[in-house]
Amino acid sequence: MEAAPLYAGKAKSLYPTDDPDQLLMVYRDDATAGNGAKHARLAGKGELNAAISAVAFGWLEAEGIPTHFLGRVDPVTHRVQALRMLPVEVVVRNRLAGSLASRLGQPEGMALPEPVVEFYYKDDALGDPMVLGEHLVALGKMDLDQVGRVRASALAVNRILAARLGRAGLELVDFKLEYGLSRGGELLVGDEISPDTARLWDRATGERLDKDRFRRDLGELVPAYREVLDRLERDHATL
Repeated sequence: MEAAPLYAGKAKSLYPTDDPDQLLMVYRDDATAGNGAKHARLAGKGELNAAISAVAFGWLEAEGIPTHFLGRVDPVTHRVQALRMLPVEVVVRNRLAGSLASRLGQPEGMALPEPVVEFYYKDDALGDPMVLGEHLVALGKMDLDQVGRVRASALAVNRILAARLGRAGLELVDFKLEYGLSRGGELLVGDEISPDTARLWDRATGERLDKDRFRRDLGELVPAYREVLDRLERDHATL
């Protein structure tokens, strides 16, 4: 990309196009943890996340969940719809892991009787605190209708992803979603859906095939992400 990015996050950059309603999202090879305290560049990571996200967005679109994904431009670039992003990260949890296990003082891996949906207010200065939907309404960041629609969408996304990943022998432990509004006010799933934003465990062995490998020094990251993509492609080939 020759143009300067409109936005550069921890592992992706957004670039303008000739259409103000469309952007190019470029997946980089950066890996970060601890809010950027740990950083590395891992060759091939961006391409794998771009491919996995494209598959996941395709699943959602096929099931009637609108997303910002418009297509792949090259191995690391998606064309996406420009959105006004809501200042919230939505985390859906199917098993105890990560910060939830720590908060509850329980070992990781326990299945939850029902999925748990958490909202985190996106504010770097505050450390993205967990909040209630009502807090976001009180701050004027979302309205009650948006809170309800985001929650319902996140649960629908969970059902779709859990089923499709399960066919590939992957347990969807938890994952993060981001949402935004199109120019016309439509609520769309944005950002990415990849092992960077989801915990994926091998159903047979419990091996972690996600970013926890980098966070916790559990082994090489790129081969694990490649394994995830290979499984998704094999499953698709059997349909």
